[in-house]
Amino acid sequence: MNRRRPAFFLDRDGVINKDTGYPYRPSDLHFIAGAPEAIARINALGYLVIVISNQSGVARGYFTEEDVNQFHQQIKRKLKSYQAHVDAFFICPFHPQGSLESYKKEHFDRKPNPGMIEKAIAKFNIDRDRSILIGDKQTDLLAGHRAHIDSYLFDQNNLEHFVISLMKNRWP
Repeated sequence: MNRRRPAFFLDRDGVINKDTGYPYRPSDLHFIAGAPEAIARINALGYLVIVISNQSGVARGYFTEEDVNQFHQQIKRKLKSYQAHVDAFFICPFHPQGSLESYKKEHFDRKPNPGMIEKAIAKFNIDRDRSILIGDKQTDLLAGHRAHIDSYLFDQNNLEHFVISLMKNRWP
């Protein structure tokens, strides 16, 4: 029987990457201060790192799912120099006001719904009771709460400091 592991669920834009308004090109990758170090710290603690990200730019026709995948490959490449890694990326490319008909719909994966979190829990046998979600918007937190995951609003400018503070408060 596989042992269940805890995870850190991280929103992408505004938590890992600076939210510059629909970033998708590899050159749009600008880590939030302390993000790579925070991910390395989370990895070292034995947590999975799962990125969950609404990507309505796909539904709006700004970029493709392949563009999003290329952006995630760039994140993976850049994290290697910090001895850090993301275990999985989950995206929701759908939006009810999208301009591309195939993506124009409400979807259970779109935050504040918990769909991406639930898929990750099932795929990776995640222990939700020991897991944490960090997001920069109320929709992120609501998705976490709906999935019964402890959720925290990142409203600071250094993710590593935030994670250290969280860990101290959780396990003094």
